[in-house]
Amino acid sequence: MTSNQYTKTAKILHWLIALGIFGMFALGWFMADIPKEAAKQTVFDIFDLGIFHWTVPEEISPRSFYFNVHKSFGVTIFALIIIRILWRLTHTPPALLASYKAMERKLATGAHRLLYVLMIILPLSGVIMAVYSKYGIKWFGIDFIKGLDNNPLRLIFKSAHEIIGLILVAIIVIHILGALKHQFIDKDETLKRML
Repeated sequence: MTSNQYTKTAKILHWLIALGIFGMFALGWFMADIPKEAAKQTVFDIFDLGIFHWTVPEEISPRSFYFNVHKSFGVTIFALIIIRILWRLTHTPPALLASYKAMERKLATGAHRLLYVLMIILPLSGVIMAVYSKYGIKWFGIDFIKGLDNNPLRLIFKSAHEIIGLILVAIIVIHILGALKHQFIDKDETLKRML
């Protein structure tokens, strides 16, 4: 008899990646409005909420700080996504519930496949954009990939990164609405299988 639940590893990766993606979107929108000419500092109040302060060893501008944090977490989440995909390819997920209608099966399968594709190309476009910048990528302060300083290509991948991000937000909203529909309207076990 096969389990109707996802494995613990799949659940942990699902929720870590979900939290990471939500955090990255919040950070992306927050840092987009940071002025380039802001004074350099060594202590940063994350999201200006007064909850957590991050200290860095040398003075940098808030814009540089937040962009580096975004890149660092982006690379980390990308690694988790690769692990999640490898886990998914080597472990068969539980079958869709028998109560699903044919259209629901197609939508669920299509949405999951599109989520995987977007979760690969969004961080990949971000990495390529960063590589074409003059700054490259530092992973939590460690030089990771040097920048090539090619602004025309950077701008192409910047646009792609933003557009892919908006598409991913739309698919995530559909994914969440589908889970809520199954929980509160259909009252089936869909959501519980990933909790």
